[in-house]
This record gives sequence, C-alpha cells and structure tokens, in this order.
Amino acid sequence: MATDRMVKCVKLQKELPGLSEPPFDNPLGERIFENVSKEAWAGWVERMKMIMNEYRLNLGTKEAQEFVLKQMEEYFFGEGAAAPPPGFIPEAGTH
Repeated sequence: MATDRMVKCVKLQKELPGLSEPPFDNPLGERIFENVSKEAWAGWVERMKMIMNEYRLNLGTKEAQEFVLKQMEEYFFGEGAAAPPPGFIPEAGTH
C-alpha cells in the first residue's frame, strides 16, 4: 500500500497529504498537484459547486470553463491565498 505523498499546502499552510494525480493536464493542474492538499482540494470542490449554482454556469461552454479556472487559481494562489505563486503578476484593468 502506497503512503500518501505529502505537500506543503499553499491554502492551509501546513504539510498534508497531496492529491494522487494532477486534477488537469495543464500548468495550473501541475501547480495544484505540487502545492495543494487533498483537504484544500475538497474545500475547493465545495466552493466550485457554490460558484456554479450562483452563476448558473454551464461547464459545456468555454467561457464557463475559463471562469471556473480563474476562480480556482484565485482560490489557491491569488490575493486571498496565503502566498502568491512564483512569478505571479496581478492583472491590471482590461482596457
């Protein structure tokens, strides 16, 4: 039986068991795999359900998918998280 892979969770700021695999096959998925615990991911899943209901999102659309990914990145690595990711540059107004 394999032991849990431990990560220093960026959301909960402690050493905890990590995810067994990246949640997505992209750079954000890799960053989450390396820096987010199972416990913090479960918290995100609950938050995502709330966001989907509140905004009545249809994840079949590219716009909804991009919106959820942006919310996820903000949840784990944005201003509200304990520390921004390396190289993070806040987005200026989109004009």
